[in-house]
Amino acid sequence: MRAMRISAVVFAVLFGVGAAVAQPAKSMREQIVGTWDFVIAEITAANGSKTLPFGDKPKGQLIFTADGHFSQVHVSSGLPRIASNNRLAGTDADNRAIVQGTLALFGTYTVDEAKKTLTFNITASTYPNQEGTSQTRTIDRLTETEFRNTNPGAARDGPALAANVYTRAK
Repeated sequence: MRAMRISAVVFAVLFGVGAAVAQPAKSMREQIVGTWDFVIAEITAANGSKTLPFGDKPKGQLIFTADGHFSQVHVSSGLPRIASNNRLAGTDADNRAIVQGTLALFGTYTVDEAKKTLTFNITASTYPNQEGTSQTRTIDRLTETEFRNTNPGAARDGPALAANVYTRAK
């Protein structure tokens, strides 16, 4: 009898009987939830020229909640420090560099699984023209550790594509 039990256990281990049933694949909406660290943004203009609007070592995060909210902060590395140590008392040059080197927005989001797109419904932004608008991006890559998207409606001195890369925060 003991030999039969041992044989049954060995059989189960070898052939997966009683093993955990594979979980169905997560939807893109489920995969995107969490905190993502900003790696790089690259803008490609209509003429093919490329720029890095936040430099080659930006900082920031993109956070998606399970209930459909998001918050995004992009910050250029190397922003000037304000000599007075008062954020309201920067020089014109400091303020210009800080405004041009940062972008923060928040609101709600939706994912279209069939089209592989992500739409931000922007409640507010440090770029006020985005407030109350929707911005749809293609989901170019979404894995457990990496998220890439492209904003085909970006504009920087004319029509452009803005590609953003993030890694899952640890």
